[in-house]
Amino acid sequence: EARRQRRLLLAVVCVALLLDNMLYMVLVPIVPDYIAAMRGAEGGGGGPSVPPGGNGSGGSGGNRSLFPARYPASSGGNEDVQIGLLFASKAMLQLLVNPLSGTLIDRVGYEAPLLAGLGVMFLSTATFAFAESYGTLFAARSLQGLGSAFADTAGIALIAHRYGEEPARSRALGTALACISFGSLAAPPFGGVLYEFAGKQVPFLVLACVCLLDGLSLLALAPPCTTAARANMPVGTPIHRLMVDPYIAVVAGALATCNIPLAFLEPTIANWMKESMGASEWEVGLTWLPAFFPHVLGVYITVRLAAAYPHLQWFYGALGMAIIGASSCLVPACRNFGQVIIPLCGICFGIALVDTALLPTLAFLVDVRHVSVYGSVYAIADISYCVAYALGPVVAGQIVHTMGFAQLNLGMGLANVLYAPILLFLKNVCQMKPSHSETNILLEEGPKGLYDTIKMEERKG
Repeated sequence: EARRQRRLLLAVVCVALLLDNMLYMVLVPIVPDYIAAMRGAEGGGGGPSVPPGGNGSGGSGGNRSLFPARYPASSGGNEDVQIGLLFASKAMLQLLVNPLSGTLIDRVGYEAPLLAGLGVMFLSTATFAFAESYGTLFAARSLQGLGSAFADTAGIALIAHRYGEEPARSRALGTALACISFGSLAAPPFGGVLYEFAGKQVPFLVLACVCLLDGLSLLALAPPCTTAARANMPVGTPIHRLMVDPYIAVVAGALATCNIPLAFLEPTIANWMKESMGASEWEVGLTWLPAFFPHVLGVYITVRLAAAYPHLQWFYGALGMAIIGASSCLVPACRNFGQVIIPLCGICFGIALVDTALLPTLAFLVDVRHVSVYGSVYAIADISYCVAYALGPVVAGQIVHTMGFAQLNLGMGLANVLYAPILLFLKNVCQMKPSHSETNILLEEGPKGLYDTIKMEERKG
């Protein structure tokens, strides 16, 4: 029964991560055109003739494509700034809230923050559906960052807690990463098709309904801990102490560095493809979709290798960063749509290797060096991701403007290649033994409460 429950909880967490990333990327084909429409309405007809919520697929193709550029060029610089800030606002707020959310998760457990995060995400998605101004869009996007800071961190921490043994933990976290990838890559066509044929509100309402059902499923499976149950939970290591742990710092740096190419290419590659190779709208819109398959392949390969050779987790991460670095350097050399897909697939394959190898390593480091409570350590992982995705929409375009697209890619590739050898520092992690304090809590002093009894039975099993 416990195994069945944790499988169902894994499904709930995977749906939450899928929804978060779909909401993050479903805006891609909607917001640029919607902002232009609002600007046209305010200016008395200078924008698209189709109302923001209309279907308008008539005429000679109209102003809207099912798969438009991720950040298409607009008629004015102010609109570019608005779109960039809108896309970055989620990661920025998430970056600020994560230290607080990690600490709160360690204190109250995993289920209640996950449920609260799903509730905030539902409110954010519903706000997107009925937004009629840029300010409302910005507020909804920022609200999504608040929900993600709790839902993402609590969800990943809950998986690490429920799957305490290897290789089950790596498999479970790999499944979650595959859902994240699928949500990010499937959302633009999902949003574009529904926006074209059903209007702006429909994709957000669909996601809001799924979010509500996911929250109700979590409530039925694992109601938030009672006060008595929380009293039996051990006190987690403070997040500031985890941040100065050299092993955790190396892992966090690797997660941030490996995601920089993806975060910086998303807002810049569309215009580069149009200018350098004359790419069409459908080519630009489908640029990232093939990368889903090598990402899932990378997750699968890393999980299998980690089960057979768990002492080489550091090597899988270093190999992934080397692949990301080489692929980033190859992007500017591409001359057509078919060629550019190859390095992008390499980048996503490398990211899968790094994430799948290092996320379980974070949980293991907490187990052997601190207390086995995972909220704060996965808040640090989320901070690493947010650093890349907060800077991407704001900084990447400026770098391309001042230095050039080729220089941007060469710099990102060099950063990954140079960081890969640093993961050698993690080579002996698998040989570490549990900390003295953890041993006292679970073995030497015997079980004192509900949480300790459960952990003792898990270790004996």
